[in-house]
Amino acid sequence: MAQKNDTPWLFPDSPDCFRELYPEELKLIDEKRTQLVYRKGENLLKQGAFATHVIYVIDGLVKLYLQTGANKQINIRLARRGDFLAFPAMFGENVYSYSAVAVKNSTVSMIDKEALMALLRENVNFAMRITTKNLRHEAYLLEIIKNLSYKQMRGKLASALLYLSQPEFLEEEVFSHLTRQDVGDFAAISAESTIKFLKEFEKEGILKLSGKDVTVVNQKVLEEISVKG
Repeated sequence: MAQKNDTPWLFPDSPDCFRELYPEELKLIDEKRTQLVYRKGENLLKQGAFATHVIYVIDGLVKLYLQTGANKQINIRLARRGDFLAFPAMFGENVYSYSAVAVKNSTVSMIDKEALMALLRENVNFAMRITTKNLRHEAYLLEIIKNLSYKQMRGKLASALLYLSQPEFLEEEVFSHLTRQDVGDFAAISAESTIKFLKEFEKEGILKLSGKDVTVVNQKVLEEISVKG
């Protein structure tokens, strides 16, 4: 079960959107949030549940996914330090549109959505920083749709590996926290197909496998496979 935590939620070295707030605004939002720690495997959000809060990730790694069937899901992105979850809840979404689970121990702030919306209206710089960040996430969701629409399995997996191999995720040692099924769910393919194509990519000199770890050694070729589908 998630536990309350008093770890500082703003870090001196982080380019954080909350630094756009004036002291009185920061005090207001601090009074309208609850800080919690979710252990690895704990659910932060449930798809279809009432959306009462926006979640800000202070530290850790969270997997966002869509449940598409009784035993099927699609991983839509990872959230890390500085990211928001359930941002659409401020704009009329009454239920959470996806589920979220901690893939490593994660500290988050549960922020009252009405209080956050009030700050967006009052502080333009703050609103622009948050909006820009969330537009980048939306662009990746469009990429997922393209993957599902026309790419073959090799192309889907190549796209997923490029996403998971971004520098910010490598800093989190992301592959050590993901199963092969997790990786496959980012590509909408089975765990068996994921293992098969990972071995093929290794034989072709595109990546290197070591236990759960995946290291891309020829990004150009992987990008070509992703584009060609």
